[in-house]
This record gives sequence, C-alpha cells and structure tokens, in this order.
Amino acid sequence: MRFYPYAKLNTATRAIGLGAALLLTTTAYAQEQERPESVFDGDYLTIGAGVGVGSSYVGSDDYVVSPLPVVIGSVAGIDFQPRGPGVAVDVVPDAEDAKVDFIFGPVARARFDRNNSIKDDVVKRLGKLDVAVELGGVAGVQVNRVLHQYDALTAEIDMRWDVAGAHKGRVIYPSLTYFTPLSRGVAVSFSVNAEHVDDDFADYYFSIDPAGSTASGLPVFNAEGGWKNVGATLFAGIDLDGDVTNGGFGLFLIGSYSKLLEDAKRSPVTSIRGSSNQFFGGIGVGYTF
Repeated sequence: MRFYPYAKLNTATRAIGLGAALLLTTTAYAQEQERPESVFDGDYLTIGAGVGVGSSYVGSDDYVVSPLPVVIGSVAGIDFQPRGPGVAVDVVPDAEDAKVDFIFGPVARARFDRNNSIKDDVVKRLGKLDVAVELGGVAGVQVNRVLHQYDALTAEIDMRWDVAGAHKGRVIYPSLTYFTPLSRGVAVSFSVNAEHVDDDFADYYFSIDPAGSTASGLPVFNAEGGWKNVGATLFAGIDLDGDVTNGGFGLFLIGSYSKLLEDAKRSPVTSIRGSSNQFFGGIGVGYTF
C-alpha cells in the first residue's frame, strides 16, 4: 500500500458518517494536484499514543479511560497495521501504481474483556475472565483510485482462534474501509465491520452458569454463537505542519459505534446490567518516520 497511510487502519472502534460534500471537496482537490513525493512511498513507521474512552466490558454501560497506542507502517514491502491490541501483517508486496492490491498474512490479537476495569459490582461477582490470545490470518483486496487518484477502498476478513485457553473459540471479522484525504494535511477513513463468533466464544463471555447466577443474582443464561456485533468506525489523521506526505507529527481522532446482536445482546450482562449500544472515542498524537 503506497501513499495511503491510514487506508488499512482498522481498530476496534466504530463511528458513522462521511457526507457527499466532503467527497466532492476531496475530488476537486485531487484533480488540481500532481501526485507528490511521499514518505509513504517507501519504508515508513508511524507510532502514536493517546487516550480512549470505552465500555468497561463488552456489553457494559459504564465507561473507562484507557491508553490508546497506534503503530502502523511498511518495511521492505511488508505492511503492518493495528488490530485492537494486536497486529495484522500483509506479506504481499504492493505493485507500484497498481489499481488493485491483494492482502494476505498473519494476524494476532489479545482480548482483555472482563479481565480488569469492571465497574459494575454485580458483573464483577461473576469473576474475572482470562486474557485470550487470538492467532490466525487476514486476507483481502484493496482497490486504489476509486473516485480520484488518492483514495482507496479495502475489503478484509480475519479468521482467528484463541490459543491461550481462555474462550478457546473462533472469531471471524470482516470489514470494509474507505480512505480519502480531505486536504494535503488531513486524511480520513470510514469503515464498517462485524464479528461472528462460535459457541465456545459466546459461552465464555455471555453465558451465566448456576454458580454465577447464585453469586451475582443474575438469571442463568446459555449463550450460543452467531453474529456478535456490527459497527462503524471513523478515523481522522491531521498533519501538524499541513503536509501529510512528509511525515512528522500529527494528531489522530477515532470515533466508533457498535451494536451487539443475538445472544451477546440477550445476555444478562448486557440486557440487565449494561447496553447493546457500545461507543468508543479516542484522541492522540503520532510521529511518522
């Protein structure tokens, strides 16, 4: 992927909305410009840190503040990008000025849900859950120059399995992301995504057994797999010297919304103690080498 520094960024975050006016403004800008030399045409590394506000567990209506790291880059034609608390690697080199790029490689993600920072005293009585470590692969395709010479549309799908013995299940994570600059110093991406989980995952995070019911007072619930959630994410990168192509310092902003579905929504930890509507917001600063 070249010159599209945020095109393949997918975090666990979701938000809604880019208007037609923004796309028209971007297209007019792109038509007036010659493509510049860019730090993203070769090897690059963007590192950043910020703070995020999100639910204390998936399904909670209590919110907590947490660190928000961002690492994205490309070395020797191998691209890497954040994947929640984890990383996805694209080992397929991108051809110069290609209309279509293919994505394929390994992915790893840690899942800390209900391991700490549980604010709800009733859910806390169910006990802490172990940290899951999900390993698997990602595959996808990126179409460049969709509406103008600077934008990109990326479709990806992850398939991951827990190897740490926590939920012991499988997660499928499809996403569709559109990236475009709004000016020489501002770039945005908008993505829609979903998670499909198996019975082991659903049972671990959303079931309540008789012992848990006695400890918490919540009813017994047997969760089954299916579509866990759908959501959307809006990401914006703002270069502090007004030129995204030369690297340096920049701000990033993330907003997201996710809707829990099926047994993730029906579980008492969500329906009685929390909410199926999940929000996340974050802000930070990064530097591109």
